[in-house]
Amino acid sequence: MSTPQFTDLPPGVRRADLPLSYGPLAALRAMPTSGSTELAPAVLVHGFTGSKEDFIALLQSLAQAGREVVAIDLPGTYESPGPETLVAPPGVRLPDYRLSSLGGVVAEVVDLVGGNGQAHLVGHSFGGLVARETALSGLADLASLTLMCSGPAALGGQSAMVTRNLIAALSVDPTPERLRELWDERFDAEARSRTSDPVIREFLRERLLSSSALGLMRTAEDLLGAGDRVDELADLKIPKLVFYGENDDAWSPAEQDDMADRMGARRLVVPGAGHSPNVEAPETTSGVLTSFWNETESVGRR
Repeated sequence: MSTPQFTDLPPGVRRADLPLSYGPLAALRAMPTSGSTELAPAVLVHGFTGSKEDFIALLQSLAQAGREVVAIDLPGTYESPGPETLVAPPGVRLPDYRLSSLGGVVAEVVDLVGGNGQAHLVGHSFGGLVARETALSGLADLASLTLMCSGPAALGGQSAMVTRNLIAALSVDPTPERLRELWDERFDAEARSRTSDPVIREFLRERLLSSSALGLMRTAEDLLGAGDRVDELADLKIPKLVFYGENDDAWSPAEQDDMADRMGARRLVVPGAGHSPNVEAPETTSGVLTSFWNETESVGRR
């Protein structure tokens, strides 16, 4: 689980509900500190068991560079209601928890945030798999695509084993009651190993117990079953960035290097960081994203 170091909103960052076609989606929105801007906004998508708060340390500095930045909770995650709790308006189909459906939700967010223009899209870990679905759907007008600590296909190694164990633990009884049992059985100990701050541990508990058990199971299944779509991404005529910590223990650095080569993307490594440079090295991460976005827009204006 990605573990933010704080949860109090920085100045200029506010909690919002985005009015999508099927219902609300929870978000954190950071606006430029002063004046108007012609810079394209950015949409940030969290990873498996994460939330919009995974980006909380980035939002203020990204907005201070002169653009709107929006981090979302995917459907069924933390403060975003899942489809099992919603009633769709007439003629509107509710999303499910599969990658292609989540990619469509993010495309609608990009369209909403971008208005009549483009938006940058960043996906962290599982969020990278969602973001590539958005990019390949053709439903979003993207200024750029950044895959942060994500991979070319299904998760492997030790992380995959942990994910399979979670699916097994939820598959018989994907309910809120089972999530509470799992918190006591395993996640509480993991949270304690990640932070000594009781406020952050309580946030991690609330985030998990507020999320959809069915959603966690379905996204875990797709995390382990995702196919390789890198060659399709290579055909997209948009700027692309592959960005990860040198000690990433989900998809290996070698896998991500190869993915960057195959998709014709820029590659950037954060020294000393692991799977969450957005938490572990927020200043570096903010600087990398701002420089990449500014450069892509500068080239586009020539």
